[in-house]
Parts: sequence; structure tokens; C-alpha cells
Amino acid sequence: MTIFDTVPLDALRRRTSEKWRHYPPDVLPLFVAEMDVPQLEPVVRAVTDAMLLGDTGYPSGSGYAEAMAAFAADRWGWAVDPTTTRLVPDVMLGVVEVLRLLTDPGDAVVINPPVYPPFAAFVDHADRRLVNAPLAADGRLDLEVLERAFGEATADGRRAAYLLCHPHNPTGTLHTPAELRAVGELATRHGVRVVADEIHAPLVLAAGARFVPTTTVIPGAIALHSASKAFNLAGLRAAVAVPGPEAVDDLARMPAVVADGVTHLGAIAQRTAYREGGAWLDEVLDGLRHNQRLVADLLAEHLPAAVWSPPKATYFAWIDLRALPPVRAGADPSRLALQRGRVALNPGPTFGIEGTGFVRLNLAASTAVLTDAVGRLARSLEDVATDS
Repeated sequence: MTIFDTVPLDALRRRTSEKWRHYPPDVLPLFVAEMDVPQLEPVVRAVTDAMLLGDTGYPSGSGYAEAMAAFAADRWGWAVDPTTTRLVPDVMLGVVEVLRLLTDPGDAVVINPPVYPPFAAFVDHADRRLVNAPLAADGRLDLEVLERAFGEATADGRRAAYLLCHPHNPTGTLHTPAELRAVGELATRHGVRVVADEIHAPLVLAAGARFVPTTTVIPGAIALHSASKAFNLAGLRAAVAVPGPEAVDDLARMPAVVADGVTHLGAIAQRTAYREGGAWLDEVLDGLRHNQRLVADLLAEHLPAAVWSPPKATYFAWIDLRALPPVRAGADPSRLALQRGRVALNPGPTFGIEGTGFVRLNLAASTAVLTDAVGRLARSLEDVATDS
């Protein structure tokens, strides 16, 4: 039994977040990035104590940034100076504010599809234009494609930025120090500034693998960190922008008003998670490793035409279903899974056209739910194949 097997399904269905209210109750929801876990007890206690005290005002002090820095030092050997960081309401709003520091309206921002769908939406919201540099077929950065994209982004002499997802969502790819170094060299050559969404950094699963912070390899980069994904705190948002040594002055220009969007309870919750959640997080990581093996075995048994190998990071399975007859015929596997199997997965094309024929499945669920979900997915696709 893992930590994901400790909350009964009927208890999960009493939750009122998007995961459990977006679809009818007969649907197994494995789409949005929420984990089916009991909440970390010290966080429950800290938030409850704050409520009982009436400590529900405005955030104050540097405790959150200091807790993040201590976590980074412990987990990755990363020396973060809290005095150089800035609080932001959440990672994506932080990305927008950093892009506003480094680029001007109408400037280009390079992304690597298939990638987290809000990247495109928030770049547009920031009044910047997208330049796509798709990942290679193996899910890794394609440096030749990236160099062409950097050239396109700066061809008119304007400023540009590169929004890096590290570890990458949805593929789970963990970028290597060599890849990051090559990215930094390309960015310097073309005058492109690197902004890294590192929200999944604590969720490295592969034996011997290690997250390497972007700013330790690319000194001019700015990274965004939050405890929200690893500690299941999306409803208590807060984030920290961390500059590389050559970007300290840039981040210092961030308007103080940006931090006004950080909630006091969010900062309390995430500070506590960083400080007291290490053992809980290790239990989550063990459960995710178990679930990776489980889903790999289930796919091999029930859907052998599916292509997926457990990635090094994140709690997602980015499953290639293009070899299935209905998908080859143009069917959307996520739609079939929902309509016929009553299981909700993320449609691949929402991550970019490169995701056509893929689905993203959230692995942060119980053994029973994952077993049922893969069975439903297989039956939904097999039924169509039989009918055709």
C-alpha cells in the first residue's frame, strides 16, 4: 500500500476542487494536476492555527523564501540567497511578471511544445508573441530547432525570452546539465533571456537522477519555484522567483505590488511544507515510483500498442496511442476514453499540435483507480477498433 491508497474514493469525491467537480461522478478524473493524498499534517495544523488565531491578514517577512532556500539546499545542494528572490502570486503569474521585466510588448517568447497549455495562454496574456521550438521525437530538447527559433525570435532586433519547462510537463523529461549549458550558450549568442518554470523540481523519480537548477548553469536565467505541485497545495498558492547571479539586478526591478497577490495563508502553508514535509514528500515519491511501474505493467497487459516509458520526473504519464486503429483513423483517444470509458485524461493536442494522438494521465492516484482507469481506456479504444 502507498500513500495514494490511504484516501478512499468516496472521500475523494467529497472534495470540491476542479478534479472532482468538473465531470459527473461516474467519471474517473485523471486529468488536472491534483494528487489523491491525505494533506501533510503540519500544513493542516499551521493553516488551522492561523485561522483560529485570526491570523488571516497580509503576508509579512521573508519566512517563505527562507524555507524554500533551505529546502533547495537540502534537496539539490543549491545555495539560494533569499534576499535576492521575489515573492509572486503563483508560478505562471510570476512568469508573466518576469517576462515583463525582460521583454517588451510584442516581443517573442520561445516555448517547447508539447508543453503545459497555460504557457501559450499566459504568453498571450502578457502581450508577447509565441515562437515554437518543438521537442525532438524522444521528448528531449532539439538544440538545432531551438537555435532556429532563437534566430527567428530576435530577427527584427527586438528582445526575446525562452520559457523553459524543467522538468518538462507533460513528457516528464529531466533536462541534463549539458543540455542546460547548451541552452545557455545559444541564449547568450542570440541575446535571449531564459525563464524557467521549475515547479515540478521536487518530483524527480528515477534512481540516480538529480534535478539541476537552471540558474546554476545559466547565470542570467530567472527561475520560478513553488511547493504547490509537490505538496498538493494548488489551492494555497504562492511562489518564489529566483535569479541567477547575473539576473539579480533584473529581478530587483520587479514592482513591489506584485507580491501583494501572495496570500498569507498560502505563504504559511507552503513555508510549512518546505520546512516540515520532507518525509511526507519521500513517501509521495515512493508511491509515484510504484504507480509508474503499475501503469507500465497495465499498459503492457491491456494496451500493448500504447507507447510509454516511465520518465525521470513529474507525476504524469504522456502516453502515445497513435498506433491504435481508431487513433490512426483520426479519433481523439481522450474523447473516446471519456465517452466510452468514463475516464478523463488530458487531450494531447491541448499541449500543442505535436501532442496529437497522445493523452496525459495523472499518476497521483490509488492502485485501484489507476487499474480501473487503464482498463477503461483499453476497452474504450478496443471497442472502436472492433466496430470499425
